[in-house]
Amino acid sequence: MPVKPTGNNHPVAASSILLAWLGQTDLNAAGGDPKAGLGPIAQAAGFRDFARIVLLSDYPEDRTQGYLDWLGARTRAELVVRPVRLSSPMHFGEIYQAARRALSELTAPTPAPAVTIHLSPGTPAMAAVWIILAKTRFPAELIQSSAAHGVQVATVPFDLAAEFLPDVLHQADRRLGELSAGKPPARAEFGEIIHRSAVMHRLLQRAHQVALRSVPVLIEGESGTGKELLARAIHAASPRRDRPFVAVNCGAIPAELVESELFGHVKGAFTGAARDRQGVFEAADGGTLFLDEVGELPLLAQVKLLRVVQEQTLTRVGATQAIRVNARIIAATNRQLVMEIREGRFREDLFYRLAVAVLKLPPLREREGDLSLLIDRLLAQVNRDGDEDPGYQHKDLSPGARNLLLTHPWPGNVRELLNTLHRAALWSEAATITEADMREALFQLPASEEGAVLNRPLTPGFNLQDLLGQVARHYLERALDEAQGNRTRAAELLSLHSYQTLKNWMDKYGVVE
Repeated sequence: MPVKPTGNNHPVAASSILLAWLGQTDLNAAGGDPKAGLGPIAQAAGFRDFARIVLLSDYPEDRTQGYLDWLGARTRAELVVRPVRLSSPMHFGEIYQAARRALSELTAPTPAPAVTIHLSPGTPAMAAVWIILAKTRFPAELIQSSAAHGVQVATVPFDLAAEFLPDVLHQADRRLGELSAGKPPARAEFGEIIHRSAVMHRLLQRAHQVALRSVPVLIEGESGTGKELLARAIHAASPRRDRPFVAVNCGAIPAELVESELFGHVKGAFTGAARDRQGVFEAADGGTLFLDEVGELPLLAQVKLLRVVQEQTLTRVGATQAIRVNARIIAATNRQLVMEIREGRFREDLFYRLAVAVLKLPPLREREGDLSLLIDRLLAQVNRDGDEDPGYQHKDLSPGARNLLLTHPWPGNVRELLNTLHRAALWSEAATITEADMREALFQLPASEEGAVLNRPLTPGFNLQDLLGQVARHYLERALDEAQGNRTRAAELLSLHSYQTLKNWMDKYGVVE
């Protein structure tokens, strides 16, 4: 809840933010306790002119508001409170989630504002989490204060290379809950998909359930998230595991050859057809056909694909006799097919045939806790690949190099991470990849148009409704993931009034759970 500030007229840096927990000493100061003095937060407000002061508070609303009124008379900074519900002020997992969420949102704008974190208010657990986040994922200035020494910049004289993992504390309880609920155990077929995040755990549970059935599956996800790896795992865990798995990239097939590639052709069907040739559907008969980038198929090919999926028969190009096929379809796309339908680029009837089971692969930036695991596993892969090169020296990472990887946004996801490690190993002349080596290996690409929501040019083609839909779908899907499918909880995360309001938004923007 923002509060309109009052107070002095000193110049303020427009992008400077003070972030802190509201502590008991601050409340005591507002209550007139002489032992508390001004309290840490008001001390910091006098130490430097901040444009905004953001406070995390797990105190009752009336006590928090009383403090805001008191502080507002002492600073002209904008005051913002983020209410937080903690089961205990020492609960590391809950503190971490609240702090990470606040920092993620505060540093999202481009360019990111300068953030100063106050360590003194709150409990030791709160201070510890601030240090971990500020030294790894969200570089920020740290300050501390006391009545005797005033406000000081806190220098942490060492590098951290860590991701705090609140879920680790709960993994045993979560596992017991799954067993008591009769959920299927983890399968070895999914072992190549490295993860420990809750969102990936839930996704793989669903993938395992889907694997046991022969229904079509649609995998949605950005480029580089591992859609084919997931499709292969589903096939390996299915009753069709001993039959062929055939993968085809629909976007890489020339338009004039799409039907021949999918359904085959007979000799003489067109110039260059020197012999009969089976298509990928026949090659996958009895097994699984993976149609990658299915959204790239031309509309005419979509019509014929729909017929094959419905009737389980196909006719080769140039032939008249139908051939019966039995291939399980797993399709994948990095497009929003619901939007493609609205734009007339994808058939709605085909979408519903393919989207019997929909699995949404999250981008790497949303896989909380997975990045550090992936770095270690992929670096080991880079070292194994290097064993084939004469004179290759196995590599490890310096703390500085690891921190660069942990704070990079990874628009190219896991594929980009692997290629970056390959480049870093190539440029590094020593056994340890340094921070400088990693800076050379990282590609600092300009922000994608999709990610830059604000300040887009109002040129022909700008569509506000499309942009709003893009933002709505992103946050609806994130809330459902974080709430693990609990729609009531997802509605609360989005500050929507009810479960029904959330459902209305999902229907409006084509979000499928």
